[in-house]
Amino acid sequence: MSQQESKNTLINWDLVSVNPNDKNWDWKDLFCFWGVNIQSVIGFSLIASLYFIYEINSFIVFFGTVLGSLLVYFFTNLIGKPSQKFGLPFVVLLRSSLGFAGARFFGLLRCVVGIFMFGIQTYFLSKALVYLIRIGIFSYDQSLLGHDIFLSFFLGLNIIDWFSIVITIIIQGFLFSAGMIFNKKLINFSAIAVYVGIITFFFLILLSDVKVTSNAFISMLDYNNFINKNNIAPLVTVIGTTFTFFSIIILSYGDFSRYVKNESELKKGNLSLLLNLIIFSFATLFIVSGADAFLKQDPENLNRILTNPTDIIGKLDDLFVVNLVLIFIIIASASTNLITNFIPSQYSLINFIPSSFSLKSASILIVILSFLVAIFWLTYFSQAGILSYLETLGAFFGPLFGLMVSDFYLIKKENLINKDIYSMEKNGAYYYSSGWHLKGVYSLILGFIFSASTIWNTNLMFLQSYAWIIGAIITSLVYYLLAKD
Repeated sequence: MSQQESKNTLINWDLVSVNPNDKNWDWKDLFCFWGVNIQSVIGFSLIASLYFIYEINSFIVFFGTVLGSLLVYFFTNLIGKPSQKFGLPFVVLLRSSLGFAGARFFGLLRCVVGIFMFGIQTYFLSKALVYLIRIGIFSYDQSLLGHDIFLSFFLGLNIIDWFSIVITIIIQGFLFSAGMIFNKKLINFSAIAVYVGIITFFFLILLSDVKVTSNAFISMLDYNNFINKNNIAPLVTVIGTTFTFFSIIILSYGDFSRYVKNESELKKGNLSLLLNLIIFSFATLFIVSGADAFLKQDPENLNRILTNPTDIIGKLDDLFVVNLVLIFIIIASASTNLITNFIPSQYSLINFIPSSFSLKSASILIVILSFLVAIFWLTYFSQAGILSYLETLGAFFGPLFGLMVSDFYLIKKENLINKDIYSMEKNGAYYYSSGWHLKGVYSLILGFIFSASTIWNTNLMFLQSYAWIIGAIITSLVYYLLAKD
């Protein structure tokens, strides 16, 4: 049956269950997957910010990130298992708990957030390319950058900015739409590249002044004040912040776990999250503490709180090194964009109109919409508080997770009827009320009310780091009470 012939069903060949012979991901592939997720500019800035801005003891930062990652490990195993077992992406699995119509519309929320974040991250990714281009022009002829063509702006962007955004969005769209076989190779390559990048960065800081940077790192490892009741609140903050960092990818983790060989490989691969985080945390803490100590040698350098790798790179007087690290930043940012935003948006968009979209056509629409987000980010979206609205939509993610887990493990007892999950027939197991599972919808809304309240209610903002988890628990319990026999 062709896709056109199946227009009255929910079948789409990009959404069907993965053939067991095509389940070829093992723990090493998941190691690369988590490596790409962790070793990003955002991850670097997060750890550095905890260390510098909040002045949290380095042991608290390290220990808190490890504990936070254990939570992530637990939740990814829960949500990853059903997709691995049945070969289904997140949005298709969602049909079991919300019905095919509910999954279509609530799954689209993941797409909206993904497209906006893809566009925003593309804008910041393009800035790294801008630096490379400007360095090249400056090295060739310093006077060129003073010409009118480089000083004229439209929508807050000059010609280099426009060129960089266009090139960045086109290359990402071309590469990412090639399918999961190629994307797997891309993820593995990116993981190796970012590891080489962070190790290179590490030694650059170390060798800038071995004595100074080594002493800074040793002093940072002082654990005398680690066991102190005053460290409980900072530790809780770090745990919550770490979990929040991974919360977006957790929901749609099934988009990747569906390709894993078996549950054993899934658990081993997810455990590599801890190893990746330990390596990256140590490297980041050394880089920022070493850079800070090194820059203290210059009494005129007052701006030493460096929470972004590009800030540190800008202080290094070596164009080759700068260019090299910028290339690694581009690779890391692009691969994170692929995993966190592009692939989940593809599946969510296809699921919205299964008879009309394919991976290619969905990719084209994502690229177009993300391009608009990128070019209007500086002049409009960043000023309009769009991130608050995205966070509000994202407040559904925890409750959606809780709903799916409760449905699969507690209500369906880890069983799904594969043929019915693609059916719109009234006698189908997931037809419910004209495609809406109202018990799931009610449970989801209750969880959302709480999660969204932590964003908009100032009295509840102290719970924001844990809104995802609490929203998931509330939804899970309410759904179980409503749906159990």
